[in-house]
Amino acid sequence: MADRTRVHTDGAPAAIGPYSQAIVTGGFVFTAGQIGLDPETMEVVAGGVEAQAHRVLQNLTAVLEAAGSSMSDVVKTTMYLADMADFLAVNEIYAGYFGEPFPVRSAVQAAALPKGVLVEIDAIALVK
Repeated sequence: MADRTRVHTDGAPAAIGPYSQAIVTGGFVFTAGQIGLDPETMEVVAGGVEAQAHRVLQNLTAVLEAAGSSMSDVVKTTMYLADMADFLAVNEIYAGYFGEPFPVRSAVQAAALPKGVLVEIDAIALVK
């Protein structure tokens, strides 16, 4: 059985349920879905889907770095949107956080997301 190491950073919101921000195992880090919460206030950032997308990706960056990884090590993401009409706006912001080769990705519209947010993203990345 592979060892599993829990990851925690104050640079991203604390878990709001019985889960970890991320787990490192087998040379990979698996992140929990990150939403647009400010890690200091634990409140959803104002400014709509664009502001939330930036905060989501900043939170994801912090979790990956705490795990010994980075956005350039991401191999797979899943993007959950409250409204698929926001896909183009979020996609443009998302592209600014990743370089070639871009990770593989799934994007789905969810009936509801935690705290009523508009976007959530999780990732799988290599650990250095």
